[in-house]
Amino acid sequence: MDPTAARTLPPLILGLAADLVGAIDRGVRARGFDDIRPAHGYAFVRLAPDGATVGELADHLGVTKQAASQMVEELVRKGYVERRPHPADARARLVLLTERGWSCTRAADAAAADAVGAWEDVLGGQRLRRLAADLADLAPGGRLRPAW
Repeated sequence: MDPTAARTLPPLILGLAADLVGAIDRGVRARGFDDIRPAHGYAFVRLAPDGATVGELADHLGVTKQAASQMVEELVRKGYVERRPHPADARARLVLLTERGWSCTRAADAAAADAVGAWEDVLGGQRLRRLAADLADLAPGGRLRPAW
C-alpha cells in the first residue's frame, strides 16, 4: 500500500464529494427549489421511479423509521411527495414523488451535469470516462447516508 495515497486520497475524495453536493444544491436552488436540503435529494434517489415505503427509505438513508417518517411528512407538506396505498401490502403506504418532486429531480440532474461538465473541462472526456469506470469499480452499492 502506498502510504502517500492512503493519506491523500481520502480527503481529496471527501472534498470532491462535498463540492459536488454543494454544486448540486446551488443548482437546484437556482432552478427555483429553495425549500429543500441535499438530504432530500438522497431520498428522491430511492423514491424514483416506483416509490418506497418509509421503512425502505429509512434503510436507504441509514436512518431510523421515525427520522424517515419525519422527512416524508416535511416533503408531503412541501408538495414533493404523496402517500398512496401500497399495491401489494394493505398495511403499508407507498411514498411517491409528485410532479413537483419529479421537477426537482430533473433540476438536480441538470445541476449534476453542470458540475460534472466542469470536471470534463479539467480532465477531458477520456480521463473523465476512466475516472467514472474506476469509481464504479470501487464504489459500494446500497444505502446512502446524507448529511443532515
